Amino acid sequence: MTAPPLSASPALGPLLARGALLSPFKRPRPGAAFSGGRLVLPGLRVDLARLAAYERVCGFPTGDDALPITYPHVLGFPLAMRIMSGRAFPLPLLGLVHTSISLTRHRPLPATGTTYELAVHVDRLVPHRRGTEAVVVTELREAGEVVWESESRYLARHRTDGEVPEPAPGSGEPPLPVVDEWRLGADIGRRYGAVSGDRNPIHLSPLTARLFGFPRAIAHGMWTAARCLAAHGTPAAAHVAVDFRAPVLLPGTVAFAAQGGRFELRGTGGDGERVHVRGRVG
Repeated sequence: MTAPPLSASPALGPLLARGALLSPFKRPRPGAAFSGGRLVLPGLRVDLARLAAYERVCGFPTGDDALPITYPHVLGFPLAMRIMSGRAFPLPLLGLVHTSISLTRHRPLPATGTTYELAVHVDRLVPHRRGTEAVVVTELREAGEVVWESESRYLARHRTDGEVPEPAPGSGEPPLPVVDEWRLGADIGRRYGAVSGDRNPIHLSPLTARLFGFPRAIAHGMWTAARCLAAHGTPAAAHVAVDFRAPVLLPGTVAFAAQGGRFELRGTGGDGERVHVRGRVG
């Protein structure tokens, strides 16, 4: 069911506050279901100043009349939060972990002279070995044609019935060669939060991150994905799949490894075997 079209993108602050207030009253469990409708935002024009700030934080070149492949996710995030912060959504917003994203850009996305329509819905809830995942679908249309789409998975941890098998072992692909090392400042979470609107406290400071069990602030998963794709590059029409495997603590140093269509973000030094992000571009 599609709700009446939105007249503007929802403000994230009140949505995150509502989600935080309702989270303690939600008890996720195996077999949860949800059908929360579909939100549509027509007449969307890109804010060029905000886009340029996003490009600078994530390492994309500025000045091109094209949206980075990850930017429509930022545009759709407030709509997803409006759905997932609602009373009817059965999973608590606090503690949701973004575990993966797959996205497809069917052709270049102009930043100027174009009006888009954005649509977001929670497609389904699926069992996970550690709880339940919400599958969120975002679509960007131009003149009625889908020009970009994504599927994100957000995990709510809870006790399970043990029926979901562990993932299969890795495929045995050779390790990727390190291309670069990045020193990440303590302010990356605050800078990305300012341009994306995602001011989750786990990303902002060590003090607020410790409230949720992290020793230091952690980088946004979508910042790590965008930073990797900015370094790797993507063709005009592309499909990208990214798994967020372990948090990146801030400040810190990470190694970017890539070969062909594969890329990884790994730890360095004694943490060198830990994979934080793994992805493919096709």
